[in-house]
Amino acid sequence: MSQSIPLSWSTGEATVVSQVSLPPEKLSNYDLVLRCQEGLHPDRAAFAELLRRYQSHVEKVLYHLAPDWQDRADLSQEIWIRVYRNVKRLNDPVKFRGWLSRIATNLFYDELRKRKRVRDPLSLDAPRMLEDGEMDWEIASAEPGPEENLTTTEFYDKLRSAIADLPEVFRTTIVLREIDGMAYEEIAEITGVSLGTVKSRIARARQRLQVELQSYLDGR
Repeated sequence: MSQSIPLSWSTGEATVVSQVSLPPEKLSNYDLVLRCQEGLHPDRAAFAELLRRYQSHVEKVLYHLAPDWQDRADLSQEIWIRVYRNVKRLNDPVKFRGWLSRIATNLFYDELRKRKRVRDPLSLDAPRMLEDGEMDWEIASAEPGPEENLTTTEFYDKLRSAIADLPEVFRTTIVLREIDGMAYEEIAEITGVSLGTVKSRIARARQRLQVELQSYLDGR
């Protein structure tokens, strides 16, 4: 006579409950990633739930990187294809969000390098100097007034050129910091460099952008 096997057991004072029987929507983000890393291929239901939870994050990153690109949906699809193919390589499921941001950012720059001409890849307003010398960034309004259109377009052109001229490691770091709003520690984990290196790259990127854009800002 067969008997059912309980999915929980006790070890000392701790009780461990198996997550095998839980539907994907009931799992934590951490457990969803773990389930996707099991087996030969990612669990489709678990992966679909990850996509549902993080799709808005991907769209946000791509929007700020390329607000005028008409094929952002295609880029988003390619991002998730890369996630599906490489999720088993993620060593720490806790870092999934940062890892996803890195894939999105790298894909954007891969595509940017392929295009001879790109219009307005970054949706950033003019940087402002603060008292401590830091540069403050404002996300541009989605609906600028008529008088702002020409000035904003001109600034985007100059900003795009300045960003494109940055070394790749600077471009990636400044986008993760200023667009995705990541902490220095998160960027260090994603890029695999020390915290000091991250701070140095951001400072140098800001300095270069300031130098490139100062003449334009002074003439506004």
